[in-house]
Amino acid sequence: MKRSELPFLTVAEQSKLLKAKKLSPVEITEAYLERIEELNPKVAAYITVASDSAMKTAKKAEGEIAKGEYKGPLHGVPFAVKDQMWTKGVRTTNASTLLKDFVPDEDATIIARLKESGGVLLGKLNMSEFASGGRFKYPYGIPRNPWNTDYQPGSSSSGSGVATAASMCATSLGEDTSGSIRHPSSWSGVVGLRPTWGRLSRHRLYGVIWSMDQAGPMSRTVEDCAMTLQAVAGYDPKDPYTSKEPVPDYRKALTGKVKGLKVGLVNELTYDEQVVPDVRNATLEAVSVLKKLGAEVEEVSVPLSPMARVIFYAHMYVEMPALYDDWVHNRLEEFDYDAQVKYLTGLSLPAQYYYKIQRLRGMLRQQVLDALSYYDVLVSPTMRVPAPKIEKYKMPTSVEESKRLLTHGPDQTPTVPLSSVPALSVPCGFTKTGTKGLPIGLQIIGRPFEEATILNAAYAYEQATPWHKERPKI
Repeated sequence: MKRSELPFLTVAEQSKLLKAKKLSPVEITEAYLERIEELNPKVAAYITVASDSAMKTAKKAEGEIAKGEYKGPLHGVPFAVKDQMWTKGVRTTNASTLLKDFVPDEDATIIARLKESGGVLLGKLNMSEFASGGRFKYPYGIPRNPWNTDYQPGSSSSGSGVATAASMCATSLGEDTSGSIRHPSSWSGVVGLRPTWGRLSRHRLYGVIWSMDQAGPMSRTVEDCAMTLQAVAGYDPKDPYTSKEPVPDYRKALTGKVKGLKVGLVNELTYDEQVVPDVRNATLEAVSVLKKLGAEVEEVSVPLSPMARVIFYAHMYVEMPALYDDWVHNRLEEFDYDAQVKYLTGLSLPAQYYYKIQRLRGMLRQQVLDALSYYDVLVSPTMRVPAPKIEKYKMPTSVEESKRLLTHGPDQTPTVPLSSVPALSVPCGFTKTGTKGLPIGLQIIGRPFEEATILNAAYAYEQATPWHKERPKI
């Protein structure tokens, strides 16, 4: 196989070859670094490329495997991570000029675990500033969708979606507070899993909302996603909010058998008038595939789910300026203008509004858990629309426009973090009208700590469809 073709191997394929000593960690790392050098100027997936340390790690992995000191499925596999996570000795900017020179002296726990698994860190991936969503300026370049570089790749784990879809890394980590793993996974055409809150450590992860932040894997296939999750999941004494719930064997759970699986198609998230026909049709076609595989599908109502965006942003506007209180009060002008507006808005919200929104969150969570008490998984479109064109970001100019943007966003994802349940986006087709060939994602939601169930449902669907075999021609 030519070196230029190596980056297209899945994690599972790389792992098998590396273990058998038919592929060198040095060779595969060099192939990725060459591809990054070629493509990053076009798509701005990476903020920092750690070439020297990656090659050093790859050489070490090569020696270990040669001596029979094999560490497991990710040994020698090159990965990349959202620049929201601390990486020892490698710049961590959180996509902000405030941190342009920050080089941590410690790894985030999830990075340390990937390294302990023998993984090779290629670098840090682009994102929206402090993972807060849209922005006016990207100091490290505008991330572009590899399927069509005139289009957006999704926010805020944009670089993770781009790098993974464009085979600029074998697998990656993103972070999902509102939907920042599932959003770019849908628009960039990869598999992205937001685990249950508390399933992964958040030690040395820059936060957004402490009760919703959760890192997770973004990969080209469901199997690769399961393998990546396996390496990072589990209790961490450095993060008191991580769960001690046992970690199952996620890869072993991928049986592809879904006969009798009870699937609830969420009415409000599927038949909403804002869901464009291409997206709705792809979702319904995906559901029909699950039916053919033996799943039992019914429609279900989660009445408050259309309000999830409003409930989420009320939390975010209040909690983010509190989290970064010193910078907000003393270095506000260094933030992107969009972030400045959000933080100042949050500082002015009365306490009784925040209290009311907490009660609404509790009601929504109960509705989701009630639905999941009967159904094994819930499904919906991940996003209401496919990726839009990249245009100059503009702030709303009226109260009415602000309200519309708050309630009519593209994502169907905030219901999940508000309910503290896991969810995954898996490719389920491409647009057939308008700009053709843009990816569409199916969202699969599960019960707390039942990531194995949603991974297997996604795997069964993936293996029965051709979408995972497609790759962007960039």
